[in-house]
Amino acid sequence: MLSTVGLGLDRWVAVLFPLSYDSKMRRRDAAVMISYAWLHSLAFPSASLALSWLGYEPVYASCTLSPHAAPSAEERATPNWSFMAFTLVFHGLTFFLALIVLCLTYLKVLKVARFHCKRIDIITMHTLILLVDIHPSVKERCLEEQRQRKQRAPRRVCTFIGTFALCFGPHVLTRLLELLPWVSVARPWGLFTKCLAYSKAALDPFVYSLLQRQCRGVLEGLINRLVRRDALPEPRKNGAPLLRLPHSGEPLGSDAGPSSLSPTPS
Repeated sequence: MLSTVGLGLDRWVAVLFPLSYDSKMRRRDAAVMISYAWLHSLAFPSASLALSWLGYEPVYASCTLSPHAAPSAEERATPNWSFMAFTLVFHGLTFFLALIVLCLTYLKVLKVARFHCKRIDIITMHTLILLVDIHPSVKERCLEEQRQRKQRAPRRVCTFIGTFALCFGPHVLTRLLELLPWVSVARPWGLFTKCLAYSKAALDPFVYSLLQRQCRGVLEGLINRLVRRDALPEPRKNGAPLLRLPHSGEPLGSDAGPSSLSPTPS
């Protein structure tokens, strides 16, 4: 969750301050954000371990927050106010804080993207009006690209925020509702929410990298290099090339050797 917040802050700085991005987002700043994410993630498990609030939960099939290491029926029925406060603070400073930061940053990025799209649309419409003799197919293609450009930024913002809330939200809300004494969580639902949160955390690096144009270009270059390497024919055993490029002045397809290209003495 905190890594996703770091990526959102990085994009917010890159979009709002493109000219001064190098001075605002330096390696030291990136190191501070990554260090905070790891320290934040280690602080709460360390505190819960010190308070003996870590244990195996069969509902989630994992070692997670548990008010008692070996809970009994009476201990389950008695509310543990300290554990409830700790759980609320933990999820408040992770899921809810991350969701608020993501909404603020990406909505600001969306506002800037719409502003730039509006400026590009004005220039495009003026150009189409001035070019009277433009072909109708070219004009239709420009208008189609304009419509796609308007929908691209909202679609991505909804994808980032929506997947974050839909994948992490059920598990967090389940853990909060579980604090109530009269609420019991079914094992299939607990496993589903846990696997959903894990899948989001596992797929985030690939999703964020594949949506970047530079990362897609690098990946396509690697695939093309591997495909072309597999498609190349095997070299000859004697080391002779399979194809000899003609010298200057030699017609294509000629089988003459280099000696035939030397000028004949008069």
